[in-house]
Amino acid sequence: TKLTRASFNGQGVASSVHPHCTLRSATMAEYLASIFGTEKDKVNCSFYYKIGACRHGDRCSRLHNKPTFGPTVVLQNMYQNPANVPVLPDGRPGCMMSPDQLQEHFDNFFADVFWELEEKYGQIEDMNVCDNLGDHLVGNVYVLFDEEESAEKAVIDLNNRWYGGRPIVAELSPVTDFREACCRQYENSECTRGGFCNFMHLRQMSKPMRDKLFGEGNIRGSEPAADRFRRRGGGGGGRGRGGGRGYDDRRGGGGRDFRRY
Repeated sequence: TKLTRASFNGQGVASSVHPHCTLRSATMAEYLASIFGTEKDKVNCSFYYKIGACRHGDRCSRLHNKPTFGPTVVLQNMYQNPANVPVLPDGRPGCMMSPDQLQEHFDNFFADVFWELEEKYGQIEDMNVCDNLGDHLVGNVYVLFDEEESAEKAVIDLNNRWYGGRPIVAELSPVTDFREACCRQYENSECTRGGFCNFMHLRQMSKPMRDKLFGEGNIRGSEPAADRFRRRGGGGGGRGRGGGRGYDDRRGGGGRDFRRY
């Protein structure tokens, strides 16, 4: 049989693939790789790729490629901001806390979760909490571990644990660059979408708490978790170890630690 425009590979097998076709395929592959996760990508959801969440959820017309490994974990809707409690039926505000009390509430939550996760699963490189109001972002806690193995261990374990009387929903997230995930207008106090913006609005810790966790002379790893929590007023916990004030058991019975049953 006469072969037209054919070539032979190194094993002597005839191939009818034209070199120009191979070149075009390689060029197309490079182009698809370059637009992956961007707004030009008509197949994969750019919001999920950048932010690890999409307002359309499972109804999104584009693919949400959930990672099977990676250093970032998202704890969905974990932070319950008292300021988001709706107005009572009689018209009174649902939250009576002052701004200072709200900040203290957040600082305690942040330290509670940060210390527990770092002690149990491994070194944390960064941790952020969303202050958005949209269902897909509200209260999301993003934890970037130094090691992918730490993130994998955390996801497996945390999905069997509870916090504040609510089950924890943990999964790996594609987010590794929080600069791309955050709303730049919000950082400049210029965002017009408010809490329903589809980019992250991150809640900030107070300076004293940030210095305590990340500044010079920080207490990370300098003392047992039980002592840290007691010093913050959290008290000792069940099963002989300390726990944050928000850690409850599966029955919501007011326990002081993440408990597994």
